[in-house]
Amino acid sequence: MINERMFGLGDEPSAIRELFSYGLKRKAEIGADKVFDFSIGNPSVPAPEALKRAVLELMEEPPCALHGYTPASGDPAVKQVVADSIRRRFGIEATPGNIYMTAGAAAAIAISLSAVTKPGDEVIVPSPFFPEYGVWIETAGCTRIEVPTLVPSFQLDVEAIEAAITERTSAIIINSPNNPVGAVYTREVLERLADMLERKQVELGHQIFIVCDEPYREITYGCEVPYVPCLYANTIVCYSYSKSMSLPGERIGYVYVSDRMTNAHEVSLAVAGAGRALGYICAPVLMQRAIAKCIDEPSNVEAYRENRRLLTEGLSELGYEYVQPDGAFYLWVKAFEDDAQAFSDRAKRFELLLVPSDSFGVGGWVRISYCVAPEVITGAMPGFKALMESYRQE
Repeated sequence: MINERMFGLGDEPSAIRELFSYGLKRKAEIGADKVFDFSIGNPSVPAPEALKRAVLELMEEPPCALHGYTPASGDPAVKQVVADSIRRRFGIEATPGNIYMTAGAAAAIAISLSAVTKPGDEVIVPSPFFPEYGVWIETAGCTRIEVPTLVPSFQLDVEAIEAAITERTSAIIINSPNNPVGAVYTREVLERLADMLERKQVELGHQIFIVCDEPYREITYGCEVPYVPCLYANTIVCYSYSKSMSLPGERIGYVYVSDRMTNAHEVSLAVAGAGRALGYICAPVLMQRAIAKCIDEPSNVEAYRENRRLLTEGLSELGYEYVQPDGAFYLWVKAFEDDAQAFSDRAKRFELLLVPSDSFGVGGWVRISYCVAPEVITGAMPGFKALMESYRQE
């Protein structure tokens, strides 16, 4: 006997990773320079030199101490450094007891959802959204409630979110800067969301948590990214260093339960319990300690800014429609037909790997990940032109 749901998840891989795997195979067949892979958010910017130095310094320490277990929630000294950084950067109280080190934001979100929901609860997800949210919500025994964002801004539709809240609503996941669109939720929108949730909590008589997915916080192009715990007490931040320090394969991040929460200690214990139950304990120790040594190292946003310019200018000249991203490193591009999968499949004819929007809960768009080498963008433009012409000729 096997678990049929787990079999189904294994048999139906992520559309993003499936396209990425196709790209690897295609590159081996015809050459990497002939395939223009915009599928996955794998940073092309090298990790900071400070991180390299930190790792090399740590490798000189006694191996048994360096590679040994930490407490399940993480190295206490590292948690203190993370809490101090939150306090310093955002002017909000943060204590190490409310930090739980994780293997990236994926583990952080899965833990957080299991900590603050019960089977049968509902979790609101603004669409378009990162596909794995659905998997983690269902694994917690909850129902995903999708609420479309406002087009063309892709800001949160606070009124629609309010209309979707029921007595079973326990949480809402927000992701800003957003994957896949690149939208950054404004302070005004987040304040309205916070005010509405405060009102609904009183009305329903129970907490509604905001779970903030924040791997792209550091990658923005001149706009403010409000820190949600400063606006709404019942906030849990799920952070990852995968994008800010170009470490997607090292899997390091954390959960921060806001100190402003009246029951922060109890929620933090629930997070720890969920980590135990799901097996997400003792995050990679070398990475914990390396991050602590360069906690506030800035991201190399300029490389992504230049890629954004190359891509948007090139597609504008060809007549493509897209949403100008304020953050992250994705471009949300309008497909030439409602069937995004068909559009993505046709793009493959021209060696363009574009993720169809169906994966993100909406139709008619594709996501282009521009965290690639600049020559991939410039080299892809003839393919984008040919793709457009293939539709015009019909």
